[in-house]
Amino acid sequence: MSDPADLKCHSLQFYATASYPCSYLSGREARSQVAAPMHLITSNMYSRLVEQGFRRSGLFTYRPHCDNCHACKPIRLDVAAFSPNRTQRRIWKQHQNLRTCTQPLAFKPEHFSLYQRYIQARHHDSGLDDDSEAQYNQFLLTSRVSSSLVEFREPAGGQLMMISIIDILDNGLSAVYTFFEPEAQGSLGTYGILWQIERCRALQLPWLYLGYWISESRKMAYKSQFHPHQIYVNGRWVNPHQLI
Repeated sequence: MSDPADLKCHSLQFYATASYPCSYLSGREARSQVAAPMHLITSNMYSRLVEQGFRRSGLFTYRPHCDNCHACKPIRLDVAAFSPNRTQRRIWKQHQNLRTCTQPLAFKPEHFSLYQRYIQARHHDSGLDDDSEAQYNQFLLTSRVSSSLVEFREPAGGQLMMISIIDILDNGLSAVYTFFEPEAQGSLGTYGILWQIERCRALQLPWLYLGYWISESRKMAYKSQFHPHQIYVNGRWVNPHQLI
């Protein structure tokens, strides 16, 4: 990884956490590098940190810093060059009638209920099953940067189908987290990314940051299905073919 000093964020310090069980690869230990103090990370500075492979969870800005593993790769999509494949076009057509409403981060019981159903259905066996109200607020509704919450609702009856939390960067959008109705038909998660790509285009932003991609993780496989994308390796963004 690049030296944090290269970020030229001289007012920040960077420290490594203690080891903790990896949430994505069973049996492995993980560590993170965290930027501090949190109150000095403005939206502009956060944009620069994301360009260096960092990401946000609540107020914590971090990137993987594991001792013997480099499986987590920051990934971003080239918005201007993106062209959906046949499956993605079908998913877009299937869900494009959903109504969207962008609003500030705020707690709503309806949102939290959907989050609980999603976590219990999708992450009950992965160690990510803390669905308490406190965890939800800390993880998704606490931010010091420019963030938005997007509702996706059915046009008939207004049923809430999906929520996306998005950070607005200087050069793109960062997909913080998306959760959706687990019993819904079709691939709502894929549609959420397609919608965010279109939102980037509307805002004339070149990149959509999708967090970390892990080739060994089945749950992360969907991120690499969007082309063209870049991976952050050894301090620079590269095309996947450059890794061979």
